[in-house]
Amino acid sequence: MKTLRTERLILRNWEERDRELFHRINSDETVMEFFPFRRDRATSDAKMDEFRETFARQDFGWAATEIATTGECIGFVGLSYTEDTPFMPAGSVEIGWRLAPEFWGHGYVSEAARAWLDYGFEVLGLKEIVSFAVTANRRSTAVMERIGMTAEPAHDFDHPGVPDSHPHLKRHSFYRITAEEWTKKKAAS
Repeated sequence: MKTLRTERLILRNWEERDRELFHRINSDETVMEFFPFRRDRATSDAKMDEFRETFARQDFGWAATEIATTGECIGFVGLSYTEDTPFMPAGSVEIGWRLAPEFWGHGYVSEAARAWLDYGFEVLGLKEIVSFAVTANRRSTAVMERIGMTAEPAHDFDHPGVPDSHPHLKRHSFYRITAEEWTKKKAAS
């Protein structure tokens, strides 16, 4: 099982001690503002078990993100195969995140996302990594831009998993970064 470390964070598989935080971030109205659902404890536990099994099987996934100095789990940042974008080929990988609100604004997502981009390109040998979010979700698209991803408005899409009862959450902005672009950005910094 792969564990990544950054200056301030440990990116690891899920542990039993993470269940309360995982449920909280999946049921919190502020965190889930741009999602059409909230998870109760049972569905949250089932989703965490799914994340844990996926991470153990493939050495990446939606990884628990922990502050190294305190051992406190703050949410997740990671890579996952995506089936949500109607135009992406099978095997496409996305980067994504979800943190408890008290940890927003500290640069944790950007720090963890950069580590996952390194891992995706340098260890997994991916050619590109994508990301997408509800167009109105400026917090997430700002992170995409900070980590060097480029918006591709021609590929913005209406998310097929968002029900018609939530039309304001359907439109998603699409971002991408290639291995070549990542290598150039790293060399320039």
